[in-house]
This record gives sequence, C-alpha cells and structure tokens, in this order.
Amino acid sequence: MEFLLILLAVVAISAVLAGPALRRRRAAAGLAAAPGAAASSYGFLPPEQLDVRLPGPDPELLSAVEEARRTQDWKPAAELLSRTHDAEQRWQRVQTLAGAAVRELTEAPGTGGMWLRHWRVVAPEDAGGAAVQAEFLVQQALRDPSSEDYRMILEEARTVCAEAARLAPEDVVPVIVELGVARGAGAGEAEFQSVWERVVSRAPQHMGAHLAALRYWSAKWHGSREKADAFAQRAAAGAPQGSLLPALPLFAVHDHLPDVNLVQSLYRSEVVSRAIQAAQYAVAHAPSEHPVAPHVRHLLVWFLVNAERYPEALEQLQRVDGHIGAVPWTYTADPVAAYVAYRAMAVAGRESPGAANRWS
Repeated sequence: MEFLLILLAVVAISAVLAGPALRRRRAAAGLAAAPGAAASSYGFLPPEQLDVRLPGPDPELLSAVEEARRTQDWKPAAELLSRTHDAEQRWQRVQTLAGAAVRELTEAPGTGGMWLRHWRVVAPEDAGGAAVQAEFLVQQALRDPSSEDYRMILEEARTVCAEAARLAPEDVVPVIVELGVARGAGAGEAEFQSVWERVVSRAPQHMGAHLAALRYWSAKWHGSREKADAFAQRAAAGAPQGSLLPALPLFAVHDHLPDVNLVQSLYRSEVVSRAIQAAQYAVAHAPSEHPVAPHVRHLLVWFLVNAERYPEALEQLQRVDGHIGAVPWTYTADPVAAYVAYRAMAVAGRESPGAANRWS
C-alpha cells in the first residue's frame, strides 16, 4: 500500500509538470523522424528486418519455426525441444513455437499452423508437442476473450496441460502454462495459489513463471495493484545472486502505469528509479545468455527513454536490437512502430545538446 500511495502522489505532481515533458517528447520525436537516423548512426537494423517472434536471438529456434512455416515439418521443433533442458529456455521456446502457430492460424484460418496439429497426431506421446499445444490454446483463447468458444478452449488447454505434465513429470513448463489457464478462466486466489505452489516447488527462481504469475496479480487481469506489487517485491527480496527476479518490480510498475507514460517526471521518481536500478542490477549480474534477460532489457529501454536517460537506453538497445517480441512492444497494435519510435528517441536524445548532463 505504501508503494501505491507514493506512486499516486507522484502521478498527481507529474500531472502538473506534464506540459513541459510533453513538449520535450514532441521535440525528440521530431528529431527521430529523420528517415533511417537510428539505423545509420548506430548500426541498428531497419524496421523491415526487426523480428517480432522473439525478444532476443535464438538461431536454432528461429530455424525450427521457419522450417515449420515453410514445409509444415514439425520434427525440427520436436527435436529441439527434446534437448532443451534449461527450464527458462524451454519456457521461452514453447511460447515462441505456440505463438508462431497462433499467428499462422490467424493469417490462414482453418489451415494455418497445421504442423502443430500434425505433430500432435503423429507423435501424441511427445511431451514437447503437448506443451506447445497447451500454450497455443491459451494464447488462442486470450486473443479473443469475447469468443463464444473462449471457455471451451481454456478447458481443452487445461486437459492438454495435464497430458503434458504426465508425459514429462519433471518439466515445469506445463504447470506454468496452467497459470495462464487459471488466469484466463478467472480462477480465485486459492485455486491460482495452488497452481503457483506447484510451480515454485519445482522452479522457485524461474523468471518466466514469475512473469506469468504477475499477470494474474496485476490490475490488468484479475488481481489488484497492491497484490501485484507485493508479489513482485517478495520475489525480488528473496532472489539469490545472479537471478533476474530483482527486475520483477519494474514489470509491476509498468502494469500500474498504463495511462501516464508521457509524463517524464514520473519516470524520475524514487519509486520508478528504484525499480529501474534493480532491473539494471539484475541483467548485469545474471548469466549473459539468460533466455529471459532480453525481456528485462526491452522494458528497461521503455523506462529509460521515458526518463530521458538516453545513453543508458542505448546501452540496452545495443543488446537487444533485431528482436522485439517482448513487453512493452507486444502490448501495442504495431510493435515494430512502437519499438522504432523509442529507439529513434533514444538516438535523438543522446545526440541533442546537453544530453550527457541531462541525468545525474
């Protein structure tokens, strides 16, 4: 509650200061509008080469996704998952494969993503295929909660989650997917907590699982801001060295601020600055190849640009440019446009007079 009182006070003060901040942002956007400015000056990829399927590089996974789309051959994806034992990476890969099938089905209703159906029919005992199908059903349902088939799809997802867990009892990913089922079905706190306890009993430091759970506690879904913040703060406080969990409060803050993202002074507040600092610490001390680190870096870009901390934003951009399948870009109607705009503002802000001394 203390967090929220501070945040609400900051929002009230920031509203008074919004005018100057908005003028600065419009000026930065004007500088950013120069065609190809960011790409030519910093070696960033042009918009048409940005990949929305992943938050960061995973050549083996992208090869499997492209093969499935091009030839409908699911075997490379199955083989890749069969040797993916790291729980964070497995979660990331299952999400991406499921998302690819959802996009294909959206593009070609009735025929898109047929490779996933073939996978399940030909190899019904393959644990990876079951996990991907369960995540596919969750993503498909959440794309249109108003659909008359919404509840039915979620129930099917629940059934497939149980099947995936039976096929690979040691795999935490089906249980993480079940968090999405519970969230989508509007499960009560006791029911959700029961699933969550099964997750943490197997993978207590799993960042992807914590991100999935945060969506339930967030005000954007079925919980409340106070509970979302408490969940994130507890996870961060108990994180060991090298964990990404200290970055979780930054995701909670993002969920709390859907309508004030142009008020620059808010992003320099103590509450937000603390969350940014914790996230920066987390990615600096986590393993360099952590599969979920790009998620944190993308959100840092968003916050750092809003805070006009452009050199720091560019440091993160240098680490993630090329892949943009992450929050906050995926929350927008056009992820490429949103990412390119922030990237360009970071470059324009960094090159503007006095940029080096703007933040201290």
